[in-house]
Amino acid sequence: MPRYLTKSRFTLAMDCPAKLFYYGKSQYPNKKSDNEFLEALAKGGYQVGALAKCYYPQGHDIESLDHLQAVEETNELLEQEDVVIFEAAIQVEKFFIRVDILEKHGSAINLIEVKSKYFDGNSSLDLLNSKDHIDAKWKPYVYDVAFQKHVLKLARPDWQVKAYLMLADKSANTDVDGLNQKFLLRDNQDGRTRVEMVGDLSPEVLGNEILTRVNVDDLCEMIYKGTDSKEPLPMPFSDYASHLADHYWKDEKINMPVHKDCGNCEFRCTPEEEKEGLVSGFKECWSKQLGWVDQDFERPTIFDIWNFRRKSNMIDQGIFHMDHIRPSHIGNGADDPNPTLTPRSRQWLQVQRTVQNDPSPYIDTDGLKEELSRWNYPLHMIDFETSSVAIPFYRGMRSYEDVAFQFSHHVIYEDGTIEHLPEYINIERGHFPNFDFVRALRDQLSQDAGSVFRYAPHENTILNHILLQLQNAPEVEDKGDLIDFIRTITHSANHKGERDMIDLLDVVKKHYWHPMMGGSNSLKAVLPAVLNSSDHIVEKYSQPIYGRNSEIKSQNFDDGTVWIQQDDQGQVRNPYDLLPSLFEDLDDDNVEEFLMGDRLADGGAAMTAYAMMQFTEMSDMERSRIVEGLLKYCELDTMAMVFLWEGWNSL
Repeated sequence: MPRYLTKSRFTLAMDCPAKLFYYGKSQYPNKKSDNEFLEALAKGGYQVGALAKCYYPQGHDIESLDHLQAVEETNELLEQEDVVIFEAAIQVEKFFIRVDILEKHGSAINLIEVKSKYFDGNSSLDLLNSKDHIDAKWKPYVYDVAFQKHVLKLARPDWQVKAYLMLADKSANTDVDGLNQKFLLRDNQDGRTRVEMVGDLSPEVLGNEILTRVNVDDLCEMIYKGTDSKEPLPMPFSDYASHLADHYWKDEKINMPVHKDCGNCEFRCTPEEEKEGLVSGFKECWSKQLGWVDQDFERPTIFDIWNFRRKSNMIDQGIFHMDHIRPSHIGNGADDPNPTLTPRSRQWLQVQRTVQNDPSPYIDTDGLKEELSRWNYPLHMIDFETSSVAIPFYRGMRSYEDVAFQFSHHVIYEDGTIEHLPEYINIERGHFPNFDFVRALRDQLSQDAGSVFRYAPHENTILNHILLQLQNAPEVEDKGDLIDFIRTITHSANHKGERDMIDLLDVVKKHYWHPMMGGSNSLKAVLPAVLNSSDHIVEKYSQPIYGRNSEIKSQNFDDGTVWIQQDDQGQVRNPYDLLPSLFEDLDDDNVEEFLMGDRLADGGAAMTAYAMMQFTEMSDMERSRIVEGLLKYCELDTMAMVFLWEGWNSL
C-alpha cells in the first residue's frame, strides 16, 4: 500500500515527527491505540459526526475504504456544479485526505472538519491566546484543517477554498428530548463502528442546531506564514508538509531532539513486552540522541517527578535523571522544613526518597491528627460517576452538560463500625437522572450532621452544576429543597456550606507521601501505598469480613470478600486489580476492547461503560454485567477512602 500522508498522520507528526516511523508497526506497541476510540465513544464523537451530516440532507456519503475506489467516487460527484460530499477522498502527490464535509458550489469550496470538542465563542479570534497565537488546546484542530486546505489547493488550484471547524456550540440549547438516542452505535462486519440513525431526522425534528461552524481561514494563513506560534515550524508550511510526506512515503525516520513531551510518548513497552521481541520507540529515540543504555532507562528520570513543570529547562541543561536534581532546580521552598508539605517540598521529598532508595513513607503525624480531630462522626465517604457528551440527552440542555448517573456511599460510625449504604445508579436509556440523583444523595446524607468526604474536586463541581440546572428547571416541585441541600455540602464563589465536603486529596497532598505512589496522587495510586504500610489494615482485611451479610456490610460484594491479597513478592495487591471481569463468557470480543481490556480501570472507563449502555445495542446479559461492574467499581472507590481513614487513624 502506498504510504500517503493522511490528516491523522499529519496530526501525529505535529505532536512529534519521529512518531510517523513507529505508527502502525506491530513491533512498536502504541499505548494510545484505543484511546481515540474510547474517547469518541465516551464523549459522543461518533454521534457528532452523524449529526453534522443531518444538517446537509442532500449530501453523498463515500463509504468505500478502498483508496482508489473512494477517489473515483469522489471525482465523479465533483463533476456536478453543486454537491455536498461526506468523507470526500482527495489524493495528490504523496497526500491523501478524507474531508468530513466538502460543500461545492462551482469553484467555491467549503471544507468542513467536524470535531466533538465544544466551542464557547463567536469567531476564530476566540481560538487565540492572550499573545494572539493559536491557543495550544486548539492548535491540533486548526493545523488539521490547514493541512487539508493545503492538500485541496494542491489538487485543485482553481478552487477557492474556505476552511471551517464544525464544533459543539456551548451556547446552544437543544429544544428536543431524546436527540442523543437518535444516533446509536453498531459494529459493521468489517469491525468498524458505525452510527445507525434512528427515526425521523428532518430539520424540524432535530430542532435547534447545536453544532456551529467557525471559519478559520485567517488562522490557516497565520500557519502558512509562520506567525501562529512563538515557535513556528522549522520551514514554510508547504515545505514541511512535503518533508513529512517524503519521509513517511519512504518509511524513513525523522530524528528529533529529546524534549519535555517525550515523557508522554505512547510508543513504549514493558520489560515483559521487550522480552517478547517488542521494541520501545521512546527508548530507541533516546538511545540514539543521548547514547543511553538499558541502565540509564532504569534510573528514575525527571518525568517521574510529580507535577514538575521545569522539564524543558532541565533538558536544556542536560539534566535527565532524578539523582542530578537539586533543590534549586525545584524552586524556592523545595527544602522547607515545615512538616506540612507544599507542592515544591513534596517534589523534593519524592526526589530525595527515590534517589536514596528509601522505602519509608512520609507522614506528617501532627498535621494528620489535627485534620482528623476536626471531623464529625459519622463520616460519609462519597464518590460520583458522571458522563458529559457532545449531543445533549434532554430538552433545554447544552453540549457537555454533566449527567450524574451513579454514586457510592460508605459510612464510618464513631464506634468504628463501617457500612456501605444503598447506592444510586441510573441504567434507563434516555432518562435524565440528575435530580433523582440529588434526591437519593440528600436522603442518604440528611440523617445526621457528620462530615462528608470526596477525593478530588469532581463531586463539588458536579453538584454545583446540578444546582444551576435546578435553578433553570421550570417544573421541579422540590427544587428549593434540593438547592438548599446542595449548598450545605458544597462551596463556590458565592457560597460555602456548613458541611462543605472535605477533600481527602488535599489531605494526601499536605500530609502523606509513599514511594509506591511515585508521581501520582490518584486514589488508585495512594490506596496500595496505604495498604502496604499499615499492619492494622493488612491484619484486619486479610480476614473474610466484607460482604452483603458480613461484619462490614456491602451492597455488591459476596460474603467473605477478602481485600488483602499478596503477590509473589509479598506486596499487597491493588484491590482494583481484584475487580471481576465484565465480559466473561460473552461472545462479543469487540466490546471488551471498549473498556480497556474488559476491566473498569478508572473513571473514564466508567463513563465509557455508561455510554455503551446508552448508545449501543446489547443483550440483557451484557447490560447486567456492565451494571454489576459499575456498582462494584464505585463501591470500591468509597471503600478505598475508608482504607485511607483507617490507615491514618491507626497511626
